[in-house]
Amino acid sequence: MTTYGSFPGTRPRRLRTSPVMRRMVAETRLHPADFILPAFVREGVAEPVPISSMPGVVQHTRDSLKKAAAEAVAAGVSGIMLFGVPEESKKDGVGTAGTDPDGILQVALRDVRAEVGDDLLVMSDLCLDEFTDHGHCGVLDDRGRVDNDATLERYAEMAQVQADAGAHVVGPSGMMDGQIGVIRDALDQIGRDDVAILAYTAKYASAFYGPFREAVGSSLQGDRRTYQQDPANLRESMRELELDLEEGADLVMVKPAGPYLDVLAKVADAVDVPVVAYQISGEYAMIEAAAEKGWIDRDKAILESLTGIRRAGARTVLTYWATEVAQQLNSAR
Repeated sequence: MTTYGSFPGTRPRRLRTSPVMRRMVAETRLHPADFILPAFVREGVAEPVPISSMPGVVQHTRDSLKKAAAEAVAAGVSGIMLFGVPEESKKDGVGTAGTDPDGILQVALRDVRAEVGDDLLVMSDLCLDEFTDHGHCGVLDDRGRVDNDATLERYAEMAQVQADAGAHVVGPSGMMDGQIGVIRDALDQIGRDDVAILAYTAKYASAFYGPFREAVGSSLQGDRRTYQQDPANLRESMRELELDLEEGADLVMVKPAGPYLDVLAKVADAVDVPVVAYQISGEYAMIEAAAEKGWIDRDKAILESLTGIRRAGARTVLTYWATEVAQQLNSAR
């Protein structure tokens, strides 16, 4: 005789029985508009240069960058974040090429705006590290330390030049104290209150940045632990968040994404502005390398990683797979 009461009356598995059932009850969905494409543009090259540690990613020429931007628009991606890679001979101690109206980043901003207009948010990395011969994100003092306030003066000039070149959004990534307020003031002084600021609010001194250093031709010796956040700390991120919002940040970011989902969730719960996460170069490289070895299913791992970032609270994700994933999502409709 069967004792039916010994079986569960509540069966959550009923909501997992088929693809259409799982799709209907999914709490987190990916959409092409969720993504921003980070892109590198290199001065003085005739062809795109592959980045060995990031298979499938290149340092663009000006022409190939315009093509990549057009592809992102066609796929429904929301934005493109530009990083300039100057010629080595143009690097110096204060990152002069970063504020030169004819520097590679400003030229690329004008190129992309001419190509896509307002159909894609054109974003600009606002930092000196690509342009300094020492590779740090700011100006050094006479003891070799990053001078916070002298760096802020450079950031103010950078913001104005990037706005003039066509940036819809500037992304100050240097983690200097007070950078959001100074940049907001600098933009407002030239009548560019329409340019938004994406604050790199919680940017950690991470080991996962390695491939990015190759991508931007970094000259860094040492590390950035005196200004980027300690991976051990969470409360510090919330303090940075409060300060960035007080200073006028329009959007806030957690970087890296995957190893810091707890930080991302806490930030997302605390604010009423859009929260962005950056799935960085090391996160990209690990999945690509494991997939190349045949150890994981590449496409499924990419989608799962992005779903996890969105589920943790990111409204938008910077990812090097932005256009590819957007195209896949469009094909699946």
